[in-house]
Amino acid sequence: MKKICLVLFALLSGVFASAQVLLGVKAGLNLTTLSHSGSPNVNPAWKTSFNAGLLASVPISPGFYLQPEAMYSGQGFEQWVASQSGHYELGYLNIPVLFKYKHETGLFAETGPQIGFLLSAGLEVSGHSTSIKDEFVSTDFSWAFGLGYQFSKTGLGIDARYNLGLTNIAKDDPGETFKNCVFQLGLFYTLNFK
Repeated sequence: MKKICLVLFALLSGVFASAQVLLGVKAGLNLTTLSHSGSPNVNPAWKTSFNAGLLASVPISPGFYLQPEAMYSGQGFEQWVASQSGHYELGYLNIPVLFKYKHETGLFAETGPQIGFLLSAGLEVSGHSTSIKDEFVSTDFSWAFGLGYQFSKTGLGIDARYNLGLTNIAKDDPGETFKNCVFQLGLFYTLNFK
């Protein structure tokens, strides 16, 4: 296993060294909830938050790119708790690795796996916050789908993305599943690394 990792690292280092790597920053709006199955008493509603982070765009072949990112993503949902609206706030460090096709017009499509690490989880009801991080698993896997447009001369672009949660993020809750659902709308800016 160690030898395989070293070979992969050497190959990736060669790709990054020879490719015209673009580095960038991005930020945007999240619209998040959870898909739920199990108890009929749970009805997660949508909430808004934000995302922000860094990206690298590595050309693989003409029009095709590999795009790893490191993003903070505010997620969660709203739910009525004892006749009051409760805000479930989940903070993740998400690391998507996207395969991207960009047309010469600037339009692009992207898809790929994403791993998320839970940084924080809290419940806010009537202005009082409680940490509930121990109620959620620490790692979330999802699949990202996106579309966007990048202006060729400025490095500025816009994208829309949906992250489909694949992991049941609730701990110790037999018979119920909770999976992240995240729509993202963002702006990004890339500059030439070389």
